[in-house]
Amino acid sequence: MADTPRVTVSPGQERVGRHAAVVYSDDRQWAAHLCAFVRDGLDRDEQIRYFADATEPARVLHTLTEAGIDAAGAVRRGQLAVSTAAQTYLAGGGFDPDQVIALWYEAVAEASAQGFRALRAIGEMSWGARDVAGADRLLEYELRMHHEVFERLPLTAWCFYDRRPMPKEGVDVLAGAHLTHRGTCREDVAPRLALRVAPLAGSSGFLLSGSAGHESRHVVAAAAAAVTNAPDARVELDLSALRHLDAASLLTLAEASDRRPGNVPLRIREAPATVRRLLDLFPELSSSVEVVGR
Repeated sequence: MADTPRVTVSPGQERVGRHAAVVYSDDRQWAAHLCAFVRDGLDRDEQIRYFADATEPARVLHTLTEAGIDAAGAVRRGQLAVSTAAQTYLAGGGFDPDQVIALWYEAVAEASAQGFRALRAIGEMSWGARDVAGADRLLEYELRMHHEVFERLPLTAWCFYDRRPMPKEGVDVLAGAHLTHRGTCREDVAPRLALRVAPLAGSSGFLLSGSAGHESRHVVAAAAAAVTNAPDARVELDLSALRHLDAASLLTLAEASDRRPGNVPLRIREAPATVRRLLDLFPELSSSVEVVGR
């Protein structure tokens, strides 16, 4: 996707936060978020898609109708469509972040061709808690979406995370990979996590906070995959909120940098003392990792 031209996005859209994690724990909260999102999309003349998983598609439409929204009319004119995760995220029997990212580009192009100003979508992510092929790459996907999709396309998407079927820490890690949170907030999430990774808002890269070690190796692996696929030539890791990073985690990130085209080192900003000591011990990593700042 690196050669895809960027699409101008209005400042208003950016302020709202177009890629949001919506965390809820009961049906009332689910319905409130759903109706607010759809009403806003209808008012903005945007196409709206809902990708259901735990919820029956008919229930989505019924809930909107009960709230006074003309869901049937929106469906008839092609402005609203409800499908399932099996038809979208899991098409082909498993989850592949590359395929799903490509689908977003196709969906935005289709919405534009049909005359809508932009696309907005809700995706239920509860399938990530099941034994689904590729579900272990969901965190990688959430981290990649900001730079690979939302910086480039007129798309607003809310990822619906229902706490009831999903492990608490898993939800918090996935919610933390978004810049915007609804139903929970960044301050609520970060202190409870061993390691949290989120996109950087102002440049291509990621903020790591907490402690990166053996117990958080799956989070480091997801961050490394996001680094490898980041579309910009230079990628930065902000470690200002990181307490510790072990040798295995540093090697994983350095190898991710080596897999990128162009031989441009991964920039590490405000590295903690543990990282600086590791780089002194392993000078061969200097071609993969460049420390900047203090």
